[in-house]
Amino acid sequence: MCVGSIAALPGAAFEIRPSQTLADTPPHLSPSIPPDTPICALCLAEMNDPNNRRHRYPFTHCDQCGPRYTLIDRLPYDRVRTSLKDFPLCPDCDREYHDPNNRRFHAQSIACPHCGPHLTYTDKGDRTITDNQHALDAATRALTSGAIVAVQGVGGYYLMADATNSAAASLLRLRKHRPDKPLAVMFPWRGPDGLDAVRHTAGFDTAEAQTLLGEERPVVVLPLHAEHSLSPAVAPGLNEVGALLPCAPLHYLLLEALGRPLIATSANISGNPTMIDPAVAEQQLATIADAFLHHNRAIHHRVDDSVYRRIGHRLRPLRLGRGITPLEIDLPWPVSHPVLAVGAQQKNTVCLAWGTRLVLSPHIGDLENFRTQLAFEQQIRTLCELYGVQPEEMIHDTHADYQATRWARASGRDCHSIPHHFAHASALCGEHGRFSEDTLVFTWDGTGLGTDGTLWGGEALIGRPGQWRRHATFEPFPLLGGEAAIRAPWRLAATLSWECGSDWKPAHIAATELTLLRAVWQRRLNCPSSSSVGRLFDAAAALLNLVDTVSHEAQAPTRLEAFARGAGNPVELFHHSDFDGVLRCRWPPLIRHLLDHRLSAIQRAADFHATLVQILLTQAQAARSSASIRSIGLTGGVFQNRRLTEAAVAALAANGFDVLLHERIPCNDAGISFGQVMDRLPALRYREET
Repeated sequence: MCVGSIAALPGAAFEIRPSQTLADTPPHLSPSIPPDTPICALCLAEMNDPNNRRHRYPFTHCDQCGPRYTLIDRLPYDRVRTSLKDFPLCPDCDREYHDPNNRRFHAQSIACPHCGPHLTYTDKGDRTITDNQHALDAATRALTSGAIVAVQGVGGYYLMADATNSAAASLLRLRKHRPDKPLAVMFPWRGPDGLDAVRHTAGFDTAEAQTLLGEERPVVVLPLHAEHSLSPAVAPGLNEVGALLPCAPLHYLLLEALGRPLIATSANISGNPTMIDPAVAEQQLATIADAFLHHNRAIHHRVDDSVYRRIGHRLRPLRLGRGITPLEIDLPWPVSHPVLAVGAQQKNTVCLAWGTRLVLSPHIGDLENFRTQLAFEQQIRTLCELYGVQPEEMIHDTHADYQATRWARASGRDCHSIPHHFAHASALCGEHGRFSEDTLVFTWDGTGLGTDGTLWGGEALIGRPGQWRRHATFEPFPLLGGEAAIRAPWRLAATLSWECGSDWKPAHIAATELTLLRAVWQRRLNCPSSSSVGRLFDAAAALLNLVDTVSHEAQAPTRLEAFARGAGNPVELFHHSDFDGVLRCRWPPLIRHLLDHRLSAIQRAADFHATLVQILLTQAQAARSSASIRSIGLTGGVFQNRRLTEAAVAALAANGFDVLLHERIPCNDAGISFGQVMDRLPALRYREET
C-alpha cells in the first residue's frame, strides 16, 4: 500500500472521475495490483438461487470477489483496461454498476448471462456447445465417463479427471508423461463450512482449514486418512494429498454436478507453462485431453495455484501463485535505483524493487525449455509495464549457465551476481528483517554453485545479507555423470557406497554397465564435486530401494520422508576443520548404516533423518562456541521436509537457540529472486547515502 498527499479540491457534489493513467503517476505512487479472489458467499447464494438472474451463471462476481490480476491489461484497474472491456454492460448490469447502494457499484469484473462471458464445450468428435448450462452438462458427462477434460479457469487451464477413478488418473499420467509427481485434487464444497468432502479424505487442523478457505484458495498438502476413496494414482508412494477447494464459480458448478473430487493439475506439456489461450490449448493438449471447456474471457496473465504445507506448526508456502502474487513487500529503506532480480534456474520467480517497494512475481517454472523462457521474459515485461518501472541493474545467480543469468548479462544493464546459497540465506534474514546482527543459516538444498566453483547444497553460513561466510558443510562427493546422477539416484547410491569402501549393486543394472561406471568414477571423469544434502537424500532413497530413477524433482526425498517411521537413532558422525576453518562432516558412516540390512528399511530411513538433525545441532553448537551465535535459520528446499524440519526446530530450541523459518517466502528456489534483492540491499542503501 502506497501513501501520498494530494491537495483538496472544493466541490459541490461527490463524483467518480476517470482514473489517471500510469504515465501521470510517479513510480513510487503507482497503484498496487489487486489480487484474484474466490467467489464470495453472497454471489454464491445468488448463483444457487433459481429466482436470481445470475442463477448458475459461471462468471458471477461483485466488488468483493472475482478475477483481478489475471485479466488486467494495464493499471489503473478500470474495466476499460481489462479483458472485460469486450463485454459492454447490459442495462441491468449498468444500473448495478452505477448504483452506490449496490455491491456491484463500480465493480469492474461484473457480468451476467445477457452481457458477459460464456462457456464453450468441444470434444474430439468435433462437437461444439456454446450454451453455458449445456456446455457444463457435457463436461460433467465426460468426466463421469472417465474422460480427461481441459477446463479454463482464472489463471489458466486445468487438466481435470475423476480423482476416484484409477483408470482415468492413470490415463492422465500416461498421456501427460507424468508417471510419479503427485496430482492436486479439487474437492466439492460441502457442509456448513465447505470442508466436508475434504474431511472425509484427509485430516487437517484449524490453520489448515483456514488456509483452504482463505482468499488465495491454495493447494494445501494434507495427510490422507487410512481409508479414503481417492485413486492410488493420485499420489503414488505418498501418504499425503494436495487438496484445494473451488475458487471460480465454474469450479463450484462443475464439482457440484459431478459430486466427487476432481484431479486439477496444470494443463501443460510437461515442463512448459500453463496454457491460457483456447486455440493454443486445443492444439497442444490434443493428445492429452478428450474434451475442452473454454470460456471467452481472455486471461492476460497466467497464474498457478499457490501451495502450502504445515511445517513447524505453521502453514509454509512452497509456491506462491493466484491470490497472493504479485506479492508486494515494503523495503526497510529506499533503494538508490530500481533493480530486477532474475532468480534461479528451477522454480523461477523474478523480483522488482524500487523506492521502498518490492514486488515478487508469480511462479514461472523451470527455465530448461523454450516456452518457459518466453514466459520468464513476458513476466518481466508485465511487472515493469504494470508498475511503470524500468530496472537500472540486474541481479542474478553466479552460475553462468543459468538461463536467467544469460538473459541478465545480455540485457545491456549493469549486473551484479549473488551466490546461490547466499541468496537463500538472505531471503530468510530479509524476511525477518535481520540486517544488523549475525545469524547462522543452514542452506540445505539440491545443488547451487558455490564460491569455490563446486556444487554446494549442505551449507551453514554465518553473517547477514551482503556478508556471509561458510561455517560448515559436508565432505564433497562426486556426482557420477553430473546431471545423470540427479535423474538416477542409483548412481549416487553406488558412488557413495564405493566412496566408503562398500560395494552396493543395484539389481536392475547390468554388471558390465556397473563395471564401466566404476572405472569412470575411479578416474573422476564427468564427476563434479558436491556437498548437497538433497543428493544425500537421493542416495538414501535408492539404497533403501525406494527409487531407482526419478521423473520429477524431490521425488526421492518425499518418498524417503513418507517411508520413515518412529523417532530414529542418529548415527555418530565426525567433523574436521579444513584449512579455511570450515567444519566438514564426514558422511561415510551414515552410508554404511543405510547398508546394514540387520535393521529394517523403515528404521534406517528414520535414522537418516535423525542423523541429519544431529549434524545440524553439532554445527550450531560449534557456531555458538566460536561466534556467540544464538539465532539459527533453516532454508533451502530440503527444509520442505516436515519430519526433518520439525525435529531440527525441536532440537535447536531445546538447546537454547532461536529458530527462524520462512513464513511468507518459499524456502526453495522460488525465494531466490527475493533473496538476491535482500543480499544486495545493504549496498544499495549505502550507495544512496553517499
